[in-house]
Amino acid sequence: MIRVAIADDHKLFREGLRFLMDQMDNLEVVFEASNGRELLETIAEHQTDVLLLDLDMPEVDGLEALKQLRPIQPDLGIIILTMHSDAKMVAYLMELGANSYLLKDTSPEEFQKAITSVVEEGFYFNKMVSQAMLGGLKGQVKKKPSLGYRESLTSREIEVLELICQEYTAKEIAEKLFISHRTVEGHRKNLIDKLGVKNTAGLIVKAIKEDLVQV
Repeated sequence: MIRVAIADDHKLFREGLRFLMDQMDNLEVVFEASNGRELLETIAEHQTDVLLLDLDMPEVDGLEALKQLRPIQPDLGIIILTMHSDAKMVAYLMELGANSYLLKDTSPEEFQKAITSVVEEGFYFNKMVSQAMLGGLKGQVKKKPSLGYRESLTSREIEVLELICQEYTAKEIAEKLFISHRTVEGHRKNLIDKLGVKNTAGLIVKAIKEDLVQV
């Protein structure tokens, strides 16, 4: 069972999400918060796999909540769920450590797919997010990539990183490279350590920003 938390200041929207997830297999809403302060004060009391986080909330907004949560909850899957579709905002929040970014008019099918993907793979990027990251992050890249990153990676790690950035699952990477799922996970953990990020979504952000892969 995937344990989900909702942080949104609109009660009707929270109730709608809860009703939607009640109709879906393997999803359970474990708690709700009506603002960022309430979220930060109570999330540690609940075992949570995925947080659905709105940006426009009173007291502490979603942006500040994300900044505060990521260092203390590195394994929490955080999906931004908002009406803001600005590409710069999408790229910025992904760089801060969000695992996915969805608009509030997302279809129920994609919504469920995103939650499952964040739990199983550590990220979910739809077309909007992919385009925003390519535009927003590639625009920040220096003409010369930062020294040290590419040199520190093995050829196999670069292969795995490229496939992760192409949204292959760990199982698909293992099959494509003729290695075990466990070996893929080992490479992924090594990449996270070497690139100084916290999760798989962070790997993709770093790879694009530092121009480590061709996407």
